[in-house]
Amino acid sequence: MYIQWNEKKRCINLREHGIDFVDLLDFFDGELMTQEDERYEYSELRFQSIGMLRALVLFVAWTPADADDVVVHRISARRATQYETETWFQQYSTHH
Repeated sequence: MYIQWNEKKRCINLREHGIDFVDLLDFFDGELMTQEDERYEYSELRFQSIGMLRALVLFVAWTPADADDVVVHRISARRATQYETETWFQQYSTHH
C-alpha cells in the first residue's frame, strides 16, 4: 500500500491536531473500525477509520486514490474522541 497526501493539508493537520501524516504509515496495518463517510455528497468515496498507533487511538479520514485500493490519500488525522476510543476498545478489547 502506498500513502499520499497534500503537503499543505499535512502542515495544517500537524499544527491543528499534532498528528503528522508521515508518522501514520503503519496505521492501516492495525485493527480498524472503518465506515464510509456519507455526511455530504463528496466528489469522491471517503472513509473514516478509528485505530491504534503507538498507544494512541486515532481517527483518520481518507479516500482510496486508485481503483485497487493500493494507494490511500489522507485527508485528516486526529486523536479519537473519548466516545470513539471507548467504541474502538469495546470492539477490540478481546484482542488486547
